[in-house]
Amino acid sequence: MDREHSTSASMAEFLRSARTRLTPREAGLDDPGQGRRRVPGLRREELAHLAGVSVDYYTRLEQGRSRSASAEVLDALATALHLDDAERSHLHTLARPRPRQARRRPRPQRVHPATWDLLEILQQAGRPGFLLGRRLDVLAHNPLAGRLITDFRALPAAERNQARFVFLDPHARELYRDWPRVAADTAAMLRLDAGRHPDDPALSALVGDLSIHSEEFRRFWSDNKVHQRTTGTKDYHHPLVGDLTVTYQALAPADDPDQILFVYGTEPGSPSETSMRLLAQWSRTAADTGSLTTQTPGAHD
Repeated sequence: MDREHSTSASMAEFLRSARTRLTPREAGLDDPGQGRRRVPGLRREELAHLAGVSVDYYTRLEQGRSRSASAEVLDALATALHLDDAERSHLHTLARPRPRQARRRPRPQRVHPATWDLLEILQQAGRPGFLLGRRLDVLAHNPLAGRLITDFRALPAAERNQARFVFLDPHARELYRDWPRVAADTAAMLRLDAGRHPDDPALSALVGDLSIHSEEFRRFWSDNKVHQRTTGTKDYHHPLVGDLTVTYQALAPADDPDQILFVYGTEPGSPSETSMRLLAQWSRTAADTGSLTTQTPGAHD
């Protein structure tokens, strides 16, 4: 399959998945015959009407037989499908693949010295911090993040990956109190990365490996959802301090758009803050060693 056809097929799959998830009522349509529908979600003609395009044209898009769609049409479809910002951006990315000459093996990712310093500052402030790169690879974390989640430094380099941890490590199922939601979001984040880097062989290998070893990953991946974490909360059941809830914020280092720095915190005066302080005390020994990252300073493919 040539690269251009593969891109149109990916966009077709994403459109079809989004359409079948949206009910007529959610789309603002009156549907007295909804109970007689053979499949859930909107019909093609309904979505075409909402987006202001012909049924034939939309059908060609969803079947991967059309390799062009204007930005205006994509925005109309995104609006009709009630896509969020991450989903809308993903649709445009699928429809506008990078020129072939610009698609080359990604350069190794490096942790900027300023990011290392920030991880150290976060450690001193009693706040977990960790850095994700392409494919959700864990590029760095401070000792407190290692205490809260897992010490990725102790894993072989090929296994220092958030998706591998969530789906393949039994500890993750015990650690996250809402593991299904975390797992679904993780697969959706990986799907977003796949849209941005469709020719990454390491990403394809990761998806293949997860699909082989995790039935849940196969199910979440087939949902074709995308997700971008910005802010929110996450609930843990930690083996040392019990239940705690953390807030998180995602920051993008300016030197690499494919890196995300996650900073965790807790509500002041809450039991979760007390638990985090205990974890911080236990992580001081690791912090004193100066070993803050999952790797020595340098490259991470």
